[in-house]
Amino acid sequence: MSVERIDALMMKKCFLAGAKALESRKDYINELNVFPVPDGDTGTNMTMTIMAAVREINKLQDVTVDSLCKAMSSGSLRGARGNSGVIMSQIFRGFTKELKGLEYLEVTDLGNSIQHAADTAYKAVMKPKEGTILTVIKAGAERSVELLMEGESHDMVSFAEEVSAYMEDTLKRTPDMLPVLKQAGVVDSGGQGLMQVMKGGLDGLLGKGIPFDTAAPAAANTESAKPKVA
Repeated sequence: MSVERIDALMMKKCFLAGAKALESRKDYINELNVFPVPDGDTGTNMTMTIMAAVREINKLQDVTVDSLCKAMSSGSLRGARGNSGVIMSQIFRGFTKELKGLEYLEVTDLGNSIQHAADTAYKAVMKPKEGTILTVIKAGAERSVELLMEGESHDMVSFAEEVSAYMEDTLKRTPDMLPVLKQAGVVDSGGQGLMQVMKGGLDGLLGKGIPFDTAAPAAANTESAKPKVA
């Protein structure tokens, strides 16, 4: 499957699929939460944050790239909960700022948006800590730059798959960056939450995402967090 551009409706579908993927794994992400405080609420906070954006999106009468970006950014910012939710809202803010005025997205737009998302997230944190969600989004930005410089593909699917795979590999290495993660035998919870959004969005692009209003509730997920650690 090859996709050279996506319009606002497809962008909306991808975002909703990402939100559903995060919501369905929030309990699993809560289990991973040991940094900065082991309070087990990262999955819940990130879900509350992205669902605030979903509510704004669902209010839209005319779905354009601009209106969708505004709903994603303002909704997540107002609904941000906890450190992870605040950082994720900044990721959305940076991502959407790069897309203003566009009618559709191509590979270059996607790559530039991921870079802007990472920059915005880092600037929003006074003392950025590596081995966290910040490291994971930075990995996405770095891989985006490499792919855009190679300039060999205009396919958004392969581009997104490459970026997501690199981010996933970086997530698996977060225990090597933060001793508290290695000691607990888990990967970073915020980074895992971001990867759920990425994977869900990619599934939406591929037409595999579960419809937002018919997906199984999060409680159905009983998988343990610890076996997932590399």
